[in-house]
Amino acid sequence: MRHRKDHRKLGRSAPHRRAMLRNLVTSLLEHEQVRTTDAKAKEVRRLAERMITLGKRGGLHARRRALRVIRSKETAGKLFGPLAERYRERQGGYTRITKLGHRTGDQAPLSIIELMPEPGAPAAEESAALEAETAP
Repeated sequence: MRHRKDHRKLGRSAPHRRAMLRNLVTSLLEHEQVRTTDAKAKEVRRLAERMITLGKRGGLHARRRALRVIRSKETAGKLFGPLAERYRERQGGYTRITKLGHRTGDQAPLSIIELMPEPGAPAAEESAALEAETAP
């Protein structure tokens, strides 16, 4: 029974899983988009949303809590600066997961997890970038 189990194991030991998720969150915040498997994307979303909430909160304690997860001080600066301002008025839902299909080789379901654009940003750039990413 899986009662009260709150995360996916992803076929890894706990330290390996923690390190992998920290790397993925750092890459997502740095590049604002990461291509990975569906299960990893769903787990990364949990951590990324929490980090952005800490960035919006600001303050020394929030920065120290974020630096426990984020592996780069430059990325933490971006989180507490431009990203915090971008999502200041948003009440959650900072990320979007788009399914891409299956990976050649092992048929693993792939997704792109990306940070939501600013409210006034044009949608055409997003779709063009996504089509370029999924083209064979």
